[in-house]
Amino acid sequence: MANPSSASPASREPQALSSSDGATTARPGERSTPYASNVMRFLESVGISNPIPDNYSSEDFYSDFLCNHLKTDTVRRGHITCFTTVKPSILNSMGGLHGGVIAAISERVAIATARTVVGEDKELFLGELAMSYLSSATINAELIVDGSVVRSGRNTTVVAVEFKMRKTGKLVYSSRATFYNSPIAKL
Repeated sequence: MANPSSASPASREPQALSSSDGATTARPGERSTPYASNVMRFLESVGISNPIPDNYSSEDFYSDFLCNHLKTDTVRRGHITCFTTVKPSILNSMGGLHGGVIAAISERVAIATARTVVGEDKELFLGELAMSYLSSATINAELIVDGSVVRSGRNTTVVAVEFKMRKTGKLVYSSRATFYNSPIAKL
């Protein structure tokens, strides 16, 4: 194996990234890494350069899309339980539930859970969302999404959200959201 320090300085310079349409993503005068073409092929294979279809660009499509994957089971003060099933539309390229979908569902459930203890006279601002991806949920897996208020005070509310396999109860994803509560301005 070659010693990394023995490589010439010129070989370590960044190189321009280019895609099949000739576009470059690096600044003029820069070179891409040896992995640039692999990265570009991967991004193209997952459709990163495809145009967004019209039916996906409607107002609040994202919220409707996520809500179609959630079924509410119980709502109590400080606690919400939902169910979701992993469908092909929310898989990543490795065949598991997409990490962005997990974070988005977690945020939605956390907001709904916080609303069970924070009055409508206050706005909620998401200050932090920490995710832990412990395992993977594959296609047709049924998950229990359980949100619970950890702490709620005058200015902040902290909510924990857990994703568990419905059949086994195994914890696969976990998150913690911190919301800032502020009174709605009356102008």
